[in-house]
Amino acid sequence: MRIIVVGGNGTIGKAVVDVLKAENHEVITAGRTSGDLSVDMTSPESIEAMFQKLGAVDAIVSTAGAAKKVNVEKMTPKDLHLAVESKLLGQINLALIGQNYLRRGGSITLTTGIMKDDPIANGASSAMANGGVAAFVKAAAVDFTRGIRINCVSPNVLEESYDRLKDSFKGFVPVPASRVAAAFLKSVAGCQTGQEYQVYH
Repeated sequence: MRIIVVGGNGTIGKAVVDVLKAENHEVITAGRTSGDLSVDMTSPESIEAMFQKLGAVDAIVSTAGAAKKVNVEKMTPKDLHLAVESKLLGQINLALIGQNYLRRGGSITLTTGIMKDDPIANGASSAMANGGVAAFVKAAAVDFTRGIRINCVSPNVLEESYDRLKDSFKGFVPVPASRVAAAFLKSVAGCQTGQEYQVYH
């Protein structure tokens, strides 16, 4: 399969790229500052330009999307804007635009996260975006034709990132990026649709 991985140079993205290449898939990476192609997920025009350069693919994977950590009592609409434009609308626009470049039987896999189910301090904007993506995936799966599937993966905090993030995730048991990557492989190579694969343990 020919697969585009947006965010392919991040911690999860690299693990996903590795597991897909191990299955002998052709993998193209994209990101704002690194990758085979350049894309700004906050810009529908940038997403369209990326796909025009890329051409037809069998699978679209997103391991990208940013959000600002801020206490809700101090949060402003501007603070929320990053999560809405990047993690939520960025990924949804990737699916909406990308569907036009998917071959029959293709798949889309987006990323959510544990904070929507297991909240942490200052994580409301991330939780909001994660929940929105998960709801979109569940509903969009009903509409897609041509055998197109859509799922999302919801990772726990990663072992690889835990030292840096442990103050925010006290008591959480981190998971290795390889476990999360296996869920992405399940989405890409499997047959299910409308699913959220939670990698929490």
